[in-house]
Amino acid sequence: MNDHFYSVEQVAERLGLHVRTIRNYVRDGRLTAVRIGKQYRITHQDLEAFTGRPVPAPPVETARRRRHTEVSSIVEIDAISPETVHRVTTLLTASVAHRRPEDGPLRIETVYDEERARMKVIVLGGLADTARLLEYVEGVLTS
Repeated sequence: MNDHFYSVEQVAERLGLHVRTIRNYVRDGRLTAVRIGKQYRITHQDLEAFTGRPVPAPPVETARRRRHTEVSSIVEIDAISPETVHRVTTLLTASVAHRRPEDGPLRIETVYDEERARMKVIVLGGLADTARLLEYVEGVLTS
């Protein structure tokens, strides 16, 4: 089987249309699709025929799933001064701001409860990036 099949969602995204619109095209017979189970699948050739122009084939990379890892970390720091909170926040913010476009996504949130002298650091990102940021935090706290 040499055909590449698209889901209704993929076709809607490629054409910039709503998923419901694509389903209506299929039901009305304007777009040829095959029903597999409860879902429609559209071949690459049928999509090209529908648009009236060649549709670029998906890159081989997107056809295969690429491994992705992500870490969600919450660090609670008690008995921390406002000055140290400022140092940690500045360091983390600067680390994220100077990333290259090809680096994976990385998100940091910091919250400080001055009354309790408690800081929370939330990191969402890749394994290596998260480990590096946590080492930075530890460095500031032990200095």
